[in-house]
Amino acid sequence: MNPSGVAKVFGIPRVRRLGSLIAAALCGLCVAPAAGAPAASSESPASAVAERDMVQWVERMHNAPCSRAYAGTFVVLSANGAMSSSRIWHACDGRQQLERVESLSGTPRTVYRRNDEVRTFLPQARVVRSDRRDASGLFPRVPVVSGTSIAQFYTPRLLGQERVAGFVSDVVWFQPTDTLRFGYRLWSERETGLVVKLQTLAADGRVLEQAAFSELDLNAPVKVDQLSRLMDAISGYKVVAPSVVKTTAKAEGWALRQPVAGFVPVSCHRRAVSDAPDAPSVLQCLYSDGLASVSLFMEPFDPQRHPVQPQLSSMGATQLLAQRGPSDMWLTAVGEVPLQTLRLFVGQLDRLR
Repeated sequence: MNPSGVAKVFGIPRVRRLGSLIAAALCGLCVAPAAGAPAASSESPASAVAERDMVQWVERMHNAPCSRAYAGTFVVLSANGAMSSSRIWHACDGRQQLERVESLSGTPRTVYRRNDEVRTFLPQARVVRSDRRDASGLFPRVPVVSGTSIAQFYTPRLLGQERVAGFVSDVVWFQPTDTLRFGYRLWSERETGLVVKLQTLAADGRVLEQAAFSELDLNAPVKVDQLSRLMDAISGYKVVAPSVVKTTAKAEGWALRQPVAGFVPVSCHRRAVSDAPDAPSVLQCLYSDGLASVSLFMEPFDPQRHPVQPQLSSMGATQLLAQRGPSDMWLTAVGEVPLQTLRLFVGQLDRLR
């Protein structure tokens, strides 16, 4: 699969793939505190902020009020100068959450998510692409990943306070403890914990990508039923729903000889690459360390579509490695991680049958 093919399988705008932390709270599925997490203390706010550990910072982002409706303009800027922007509306009633993401740059599109149901409206083509995803949703956030140990691979450092989009925010650096993942500098709104800005950092401190709200209303009059009606307004559109089958890497005959440190399997699906009845399918398996994620795509090698030489691509913090693999298969690894991490995944991948 080439880079454009990966984007097609993702079926989502660039804003979702970038900044895998920034909306940890903004997408707002409320979760219970981790086992053994310290109880709230009576210390002063400044002292409590200074003493939060990694688990507490992540919990704070997860536990931002699910009922908090918001609307804002979100801008993503890569180190190479590429920029994209979107208008985002979010509402949650405790039972379901809905999001609307309208692209303000590039191809016109509006993406809705109702829990795990995703619809992408392409007004110029009068097409709606329908899908179901059990990953992190349209707007990127910290995934709830069982079996990871975030504190083992990241160390939080409080850097001070700054104002972003009019809100006073704690500035925190999630510093990686090894070279297999990028660092993150984030701005967490003091009152709610909502992440309003994020920078993805290379090992040398360079900002690979920056994502932030340029304008944000945390009390926007956005209602779940209002967004739901807009999502269901498909009259006059052709609805396209490519086949998606949930599976596992083992069931499909794949396994990692050794796990890549900190990353655990999250999900695995076989997806049709288009809506054509005889369209070929690609296997996508997702791995995460609780913050960063890597997707592995496996499909039969096709000399008409796949080059002979390995392919490398970089787009801000997102890296891509594609090459011919065992049993005449074509492997594509993509994620917001250093290239060496993708090489480890591809090198450890074995064909069992």
